[in-house]
Amino acid sequence: MSVPTKGLAKVSRRGFVQGSAAMSGGMLVGFTLPGAMLGGAAQAAAMVHTPNAWVHIADDNTITLMSARAEMGQGVYTSMPMLIAEELNVDVHQVKVAFAPPGKVYGNALIFGLQLTGGSTSVREGWQKLRLAGAQVREMLVAAAAQKWGVDAATLKAENAMVLGPKGRKASYGQLAEAASRLPVPENVAIKDASQFRVVGKALTRLDTPAKVSGSARFGIDVKLPGMVYATLAQCPVQGGKLKSFDASQARRLPGVIDVVQIPDGVAVVADSYWRAVKARETLQLSWDDGPNAQLDTAAMVAGTRAALDSGTPIPLKKVGDAAGVIAAAAKVVRAEYLTHNVAHAPMEPMNFTAHFQGDRIRLIGPTQWPDNAQGTVAKVLGIKPENVAVENTFLGGAFGRRIDIDYILQAALISKAVNRPVKLVWSREDDMQHDYYRPLAVHRLAAAVGADGKPTAQTWRVASQSITGRVFGLPPEAPDALMTEAAVALYEVPAVQHDVVKHDAGLRVGYWRAVSHNMNAFANESFIDELAAAAGQDPVAYRLALLEAHPRAVAVLKAAAAKGGWGQPAPAGRARGVAVMEGYDSHVAQVVEISMKDGAPWVHKVSVVADVGQMVNPDTVLAQIQSSVVFGLSAVLWGEITVDKGRVQQFNFDSFRVMRNHEAPQIDVTLLSSPAKPGGIGEPVTALQAPSVANAIAALTGKRVRRTPFLPQYLAQA
Repeated sequence: MSVPTKGLAKVSRRGFVQGSAAMSGGMLVGFTLPGAMLGGAAQAAAMVHTPNAWVHIADDNTITLMSARAEMGQGVYTSMPMLIAEELNVDVHQVKVAFAPPGKVYGNALIFGLQLTGGSTSVREGWQKLRLAGAQVREMLVAAAAQKWGVDAATLKAENAMVLGPKGRKASYGQLAEAASRLPVPENVAIKDASQFRVVGKALTRLDTPAKVSGSARFGIDVKLPGMVYATLAQCPVQGGKLKSFDASQARRLPGVIDVVQIPDGVAVVADSYWRAVKARETLQLSWDDGPNAQLDTAAMVAGTRAALDSGTPIPLKKVGDAAGVIAAAAKVVRAEYLTHNVAHAPMEPMNFTAHFQGDRIRLIGPTQWPDNAQGTVAKVLGIKPENVAVENTFLGGAFGRRIDIDYILQAALISKAVNRPVKLVWSREDDMQHDYYRPLAVHRLAAAVGADGKPTAQTWRVASQSITGRVFGLPPEAPDALMTEAAVALYEVPAVQHDVVKHDAGLRVGYWRAVSHNMNAFANESFIDELAAAAGQDPVAYRLALLEAHPRAVAVLKAAAAKGGWGQPAPAGRARGVAVMEGYDSHVAQVVEISMKDGAPWVHKVSVVADVGQMVNPDTVLAQIQSSVVFGLSAVLWGEITVDKGRVQQFNFDSFRVMRNHEAPQIDVTLLSSPAKPGGIGEPVTALQAPSVANAIAALTGKRVRRTPFLPQYLAQA
């Protein structure tokens, strides 16, 4: 049966979602959108005043937060305005959010002052800064009212976006904003104590959810510019390889093809639609020089990394006592080696960016975690002034660290310059899987001397892996990489310890992946402590608690997780439980998993997580982040693996790089402990609990100790 299409208007997927949302309940009507939806029309309707870099107030009383952090699903578009609203004494729904342009003032103090979103730093870094910014604006508004009315500022108060004075005087923030923005910014401003919070700490439904459900939120893939064309890029299938030659004669003859251009990373096909660009790319005759990685395979990568443990130069991380000497003389020693493989980021929104080169300037629009790096790098490569590179961020459809790198942005800029048009570059899922910056491969060796009471008297730990920070920031080989050793030093009290790392380039390019090295190091440490407990014939939770007495927050989360997870109670028939605990990003987390075995692989039934993240800004976001971390982490633990043969990544899409499906998701029970500590990060740490807790559960259920990820049946059979 054919379907008549003549006369039907073309409807994009985004348009279809928007239309469906409108018909199903009028969600588009009357909803004021945060973030990128702060459009020109809204701004044009009222004069906007800028008391400081983060808070803008329009004379129609619209309050806008300039967010320097990207929203990639982690909830900053709700938590950040909550911080501002708290000090401005306004309802959080009165605060809109806009993406901040590149600017030094928006630098992240926890990441070298760069305007970078990552490391679970958004709330941690903004906690004091944004509250202070809100408090400063509040005092400036009050001071402006005091001047206007000729009264003492101490007699005034600010609330609900109004300044109230004696004799019933009142003025809106918008009415005072222009005068306030001319006043000096006060330096010594008191911010609220936790006992005064009215917004912070209250669970709040995310402000960006309605826009994302209705389809009105703008992601990079939604960007359209007048005259825009589409590009797709053919890159060498072997990382490190180069283009030798190409023949685009057939592609150029296809309808819709505008141009075929060579850039340093490959050959771009530019067409009037993405589909036509993709089909034309398939006709390119390409000849590659595969380069030094032509014969690279996974087995060689593992062997090389393992050999580096013996022959590489160790970089000391921690040394207390003579751990090696104690182990050499000990009557009982436990040794183990653990392996974690490369993993892809695989965000749901494929890599894309739009660029419009215009002579001595360029406009860049799309999803990025690092806009000021995009600005500086593109300016340098194109030979134009940084101030002539405009970077406009959008919502990110997932990132997990992938959009810290800017290769796809620079490619879009170069292609736009080559064709002198606005161009949207889109990577397919296969492009992304094949050309990612992967989580590094790592091999860990641990040894511990065990005393008569079963406790470790000395421990050594050495890991060989690639330094991501070395690639990104150019660290010298001998310099320690703090993002290579996270969670390497566990909280357990051991009299003598020696920890060190060996940098080794296994071949694939690597990048920051959610929870970065916590994932690899927590797997090794929390698996090994379980092995020590088993060697001592002791309960794993009790064994850990005995070594954590100096760390009450770790003890609290571990005890609570054990209670929530039914530890000490008989598991249902055919099931067993595993436990793990960790400190990371200033947060303490612990969990108990309950698994069975199905077709030779673990099936996770229940995950009980307990977290102490310090002061929570939005508990609802904390809960969601933990739930997503469980699913994301389990996907990698159960199936995630990037393998290489003859230099080529063997995974192409989600059929060969599995992620968890709805029917596979476990019951997730989350408990959030109340804490007076400063806010910790929660976007990442729970991800790192998945590998060790599941491995420990497998050992409890089967008696087999799995020392490598992912937990595929073929690897478990070798355990």
